[in-house]
Amino acid sequence: MRKVGFFDIYVDDMDRAQAFYETVLDTELAVMDDPNDATIQMRAFADDFASHGAGGALVKLDFAKPGPGGSMVYFTCDDCAVEEGRATAAGGSVVRPKSPIGEHGFVAVVTDTEGNMIGLHSLV
Repeated sequence: MRKVGFFDIYVDDMDRAQAFYETVLDTELAVMDDPNDATIQMRAFADDFASHGAGGALVKLDFAKPGPGGSMVYFTCDDCAVEEGRATAAGGSVVRPKSPIGEHGFVAVVTDTEGNMIGLHSLV
């Protein structure tokens, strides 16, 4: 069983945030709005809920705001320098460029268009 089942990344502007993550991670996010509350907007990262890793979504809520200082999500990459390089062009910024973390590979930390810090991890 996965230790982390799902994650939310809070956003203020769903279209802007969706464009950032689709560009940086070279992926498509799917609409996953809450059928019980039309004010909640969600865009999900692809997940089969059976393989390694955790599923997650961008979420726009009235009671939760984006920003640094909370939990940090690390996205798995083939080479985190590639996604790091896309972050600035997509409207974000680089907080920590690709750096070695010993036998565990490399990480980079970027800020998205909403002010959230996210991690990028790769083995090379």
